[in-house]
Amino acid sequence: MTGNAGPEPANDEPLGSPPRPMQARPLILGIHGLANKPPKEEKQAWWAAAIREGLRRNLGEDPRDLSFEFVYWADLRYDTPLSEDHNREPYYPARGRGPFPTADGICAPTLTDRLYRIVEWAQEKTGHLVLDDLIIEHRLDDLWGYYEDSTFREAARDRLRDALMQHAGRPLLIAAHSMGSLIAYDVLRQLERDGRCPPIDHLVTMGAPLGLAEIKHRLAEEHGSLRVPYAVARWSNLGDREDVATVGTTLAEAYAPNAAGVAVTDCPVINAYRRPRGGVNHHKSYGYLRTPEFSEAVAAFLDGDGWVASVEMSDAEGA
Repeated sequence: MTGNAGPEPANDEPLGSPPRPMQARPLILGIHGLANKPPKEEKQAWWAAAIREGLRRNLGEDPRDLSFEFVYWADLRYDTPLSEDHNREPYYPARGRGPFPTADGICAPTLTDRLYRIVEWAQEKTGHLVLDDLIIEHRLDDLWGYYEDSTFREAARDRLRDALMQHAGRPLLIAAHSMGSLIAYDVLRQLERDGRCPPIDHLVTMGAPLGLAEIKHRLAEEHGSLRVPYAVARWSNLGDREDVATVGTTLAEAYAPNAAGVAVTDCPVINAYRRPRGGVNHHKSYGYLRTPEFSEAVAAFLDGDGWVASVEMSDAEGA
């Protein structure tokens, strides 16, 4: 699948953005990924709990007053939230104590990754993205709906767009998981064309499918050249190599730096989430939110305004 490049700002320069007050309170803005979810309040509380758990166990730190807001769009696709009886992968504090495992910068491609790169090369040569179409339609149904249903697509974007404009004067860290990373990228590129994208201190994508050939083609059709959005001062892409959503080219390979020289930093991580009844899910949001790499990103963001305080971990907290 190919398409014409979308519009680019004149002279490849960032457009204007809303001014920021001198002492604005920093905000972490999360957006979830694929599939139905528990009710918004529950999902938001679980994300915040996973972030706090990671900060405590990885860094021995805890924010005095973590400012976190959640962009929820599952209700646009599903009539009723996921019930407790049907939720096989809830948040719960992980067993053990001390820091969660880290990949130590090792980013060796898996067999699945190598095979996909061969297929991607063949798809690019022929111009037919058959495999990606099958994966997206039959395994990533919400992603398929995002592109086939324009009403749903624009409504999901509006949720994030409204939140960004509401908090335009605050330091912002966007934590975008899975399909949420696609929505975030689309919205940031749209807002920069409109000349009203607020500064984003740190964009953290987790388990992002932005390296899939089909997704890259779709993005290029709408936005033009693939690059870091102008408003983004830092972009970290967290990926577990066992997470099938992260197959394909690294984002640093696929997305060029912006005019300020900001490039994507691909951060290999270990997503250690386990289901309560056993089994792993290397794509689960809670696992990504508890990684040392995400904790370090959050702590650095909050430290800029002195919002993180050291705490002593008790045995109960680490259990």
